Amino acid sequence: MREVVDGVFEVGIGYVNVHLVVTDDGVVLVDTGLPRRSVKIAQVLHGMRRAIGDVHTVLLTHHHPDHSGGLAEVRRRSGARIVAHQADVPYVTGAERAVYSHPLLKLSSLLMGTPEPAPVDDVVTTDGYSPLPGFTAVHTPGHTAGHLSFLLDRSGGILFAGDAAAGKRGGRVGRTPKMVTADLDEQARSVAKLAGLEFEHAVFGHGRAISGRAVDRFREFAAV
Repeated sequence: MREVVDGVFEVGIGYVNVHLVVTDDGVVLVDTGLPRRSVKIAQVLHGMRRAIGDVHTVLLTHHHPDHSGGLAEVRRRSGARIVAHQADVPYVTGAERAVYSHPLLKLSSLLMGTPEPAPVDDVVTTDGYSPLPGFTAVHTPGHTAGHLSFLLDRSGGILFAGDAAAGKRGGRVGRTPKMVTADLDEQARSVAKLAGLEFEHAVFGHGRAISGRAVDRFREFAAV
């Protein structure tokens, strides 16, 4: 675990990052990591002298198992409100099952396991929706049709990019792997949309956080 900026913590669960945001009335969790690994979240919270019950909201960037795997358990243990985009809701609730065509993805899905279905309390249908004070949901489709990034109005702006992009060495921004992205052209447009915002810091589902005019790194990447 590391504190990216004041009150925003990055927690590595295997190869994916989840993020904890301390607020006046508890904790906001951005994504929940791999299936059967949510105990790591509880352990980190305990180290912060907090408990899983302090999590009042889960902001879900997208439905892939490495991001939604702990959702049902976190919900059971905390009663947290779950926020997700309309296009990804059927996969989160179990109404539809994601089908992966790439052999590596099929194997990965078997190894990770299928996330337990979870209810979605707040279905995002409009771009720029505010699920919580200080947070703005930005629809960034491409990786999945319902992918969301979240912008937090704190410390000059903190972007939770999810898998709209990845953090690379040297403070660079890069793409997530093509084989796990539904629409590459759509994803490129989403990166350009993020590059048009203003934020000092960016955190990612995969890769290293960027601090200090992080939006400039997005603008450089979008211009390639």
